[in-house]
Amino acid sequence: MSQDEYFSVNYGLTINVEPLNNSEALPTDDQFEKEIPAPFKVASECSSLEHIADNELSRLKNDEMRALVNYLNNQNDKLNLLLSYMLSQQDNEKFRHTTQYFGASNFCFSSPTELAVGTAARVKLFLEHPPAAIYCYAEVKDSKRAGDGYEIVMSYLKLREDDRDLLIRAALFQQQKLLRQRAQQRSET
Repeated sequence: MSQDEYFSVNYGLTINVEPLNNSEALPTDDQFEKEIPAPFKVASECSSLEHIADNELSRLKNDEMRALVNYLNNQNDKLNLLLSYMLSQQDNEKFRHTTQYFGASNFCFSSPTELAVGTAARVKLFLEHPPAAIYCYAEVKDSKRAGDGYEIVMSYLKLREDDRDLLIRAALFQQQKLLRQRAQQRSET
């Protein structure tokens, strides 16, 4: 599947975009794997395990197992709180932005400063659902004036496939949430 085939969803994710300076080169695939901070690896693994566990728990939704399912869900919520706190420590206010939209192939954000097309950056994306964070590299594909700042579109250069899957799940979750809200608004009118 080419990168252009992934859809994007309008949603404000917290991101960090740290442009590389001229002397920095993109890491090799091996260097990239080694460079990923441990909390990002843990978050990715936890999110993958949570997805598997959710599928298993859906089979236990009968009345006899309801207490067990509730207990396990509460334990999962506690772990997600700890994970969210751990990941929040990786957020650098100096490089913080909020996306206008995101997807598994690119994202867009507003910036008070311009980034030239072709500029590579170290990027951290902080997902709410599934609770995770993604460490990757991206490149500016478009940068245009918008109001007092710039609207910048970036495409991923270095992104693990597991993290691309997380982005797909996060985008689908936000899309489903939007569809549920629209259905509710229609039923209220």
